[in-house]
Amino acid sequence: MTGSGVGGDVLTRLDTAAARRWAVVTRAAFAARRAEIDALNVFPVPDGDTGTNLYLTFDAALDAARVEYEERERSGRPVDDTDLATEADAFARALLLTARGNSGVILSQIFRGFADEAAATGVSGIDAQGLAAAMTRADELAWSSVAHPVEGTILSVSRAAAAAARATVDDDGEDLYAVSSAALEAARTALAETPSQLPRLAQAGVVDAGGAGYVLLLESLERVVTGDVLAESLAGEDPLRRRPGWTQPATPVRRGGDLEPGGPAYEVMYLLSDATDEAVEVLKQRLDGLGDSLLVVGAGDLHNVHVHVDDVGAAIEAGIAAGRPHRIRVTHFHDQLVTAPDQDAQAVVTCAAGEGLAGTFRAAGAWVVASGPRRRANAGQFLEAARSTGAGRVILLPNDGDTLLAANAAAKVAAEEGIDLRVVAARTAVQGIAALAVYDPDRPFGDNVLTMSSAAAATRNGAVTVATKEALTSGGPCRPGDVLGVVDGDIVLVGDDLTRIGADVVERLLSSGGELLTVVSGEDATPALGEDVAAAVRRHRRDLEVTHIYGGQPLYPLLLGVE
Repeated sequence: MTGSGVGGDVLTRLDTAAARRWAVVTRAAFAARRAEIDALNVFPVPDGDTGTNLYLTFDAALDAARVEYEERERSGRPVDDTDLATEADAFARALLLTARGNSGVILSQIFRGFADEAAATGVSGIDAQGLAAAMTRADELAWSSVAHPVEGTILSVSRAAAAAARATVDDDGEDLYAVSSAALEAARTALAETPSQLPRLAQAGVVDAGGAGYVLLLESLERVVTGDVLAESLAGEDPLRRRPGWTQPATPVRRGGDLEPGGPAYEVMYLLSDATDEAVEVLKQRLDGLGDSLLVVGAGDLHNVHVHVDDVGAAIEAGIAAGRPHRIRVTHFHDQLVTAPDQDAQAVVTCAAGEGLAGTFRAAGAWVVASGPRRRANAGQFLEAARSTGAGRVILLPNDGDTLLAANAAAKVAAEEGIDLRVVAARTAVQGIAALAVYDPDRPFGDNVLTMSSAAAATRNGAVTVATKEALTSGGPCRPGDVLGVVDGDIVLVGDDLTRIGADVVERLLSSGGELLTVVSGEDATPALGEDVAAAVRRHRRDLEVTHIYGGQPLYPLLLGVE
């Protein structure tokens, strides 16, 4: 819904489509300013990762939300585009699950506040009064999530923004732009004042990193309200619009720089399930006695726990006593000291959708990231894998067109850390297999990138899958249970026999020539399926060389490639 306002038509209600745009624009803003926010990170510990954590948290949550939408579509339960409350709740939960670091956990609470307001109103969008109420609820949750709140942090910025939003509603009532704009200006002012509230910031000559992230979040909201969401706008002007009080450190704070002597040595994070409210309260008390920077957020069946401690075992044991901790992540701050990657070494990171594929790639010397339908890898996982290699030059094989964006995002972040990460645009597992087959660790890095890219591009790819719903395809209409033949990403065949459709797909792939057929069997394929398809094709192409691999990938009984 739009109305006339500053700069033309502006939204009068934040509906589901606008909320989605807000999330995407926020991710772009975090990506663009990630390194700058990292450089501001000196509190509570100078580990220089606030910007990275905000970006990776948001990126992973959006990816998780996309997977959920795909799952609902496949199961015949499509997302209702008018149901903002359900979508906001799902995204807030995704943020809770993917939260990284102190800043990521607080961010999840801010969005939980918006989700709560959407649920409370029971309408298809949030208006000006709803936005002020949502920001107030978000602020309350953010403050209550921190065991020992400190002024001069993201909490101060959040409180100022919420107060400005409420005051504006009292004056302007139904003007959504006025509320979002006032909240943003108040947040900027509060951010500029953080060094006067927190001596650590004043000593470093910076404003609070988390607060800077919240300013970007609100600026992204204002852009959505006004319709100014073009990429050129984000790139063309400084999203933070520096003011007096905002200064870059003379020497940027390095990620993993010297931490406080005597401070906790480890960051411990985990998700906690099966815990009663009483058990969570006991957990908070136990963890508060073990360390600092404590956050325990969530409700019902799931909580996200974050704490800085020296005794990692005790922090995890406290979680076991309270419920079921899982996705446990422990970071030793000392290990975050920036270690220059070995610029003389190169490595390959590749995605695998099944254990068979993972084993094949590992046998070829590659580092493997689990990724496939329903659980695609995100930029954070790619970045962590590239770091783990210890190599200064890394080749990344996404093996899925839907992960290319995340792979390219990881490459940008890696470059800032001294890792030359090159993405070879392998869009399927068979293209990844072809690319890895020509990799030579003794060959110059640039030559490997070129050779592997050429091998991937020269591999025609196909697949066989089974329809889960009615649809109109390039091969004709299909119904649930029909066998579908896919060539270069397009469904071109519809039938009822896996072997026949598989053989027909191969024949189409061979129509432009080819000497090597790669057959990758999925988890639902019979042991004989791949061999039967190869035998059917060999009746006409006796010279064809066939490589058969058990991949174990879901959804696709066969993946097929021709070189």
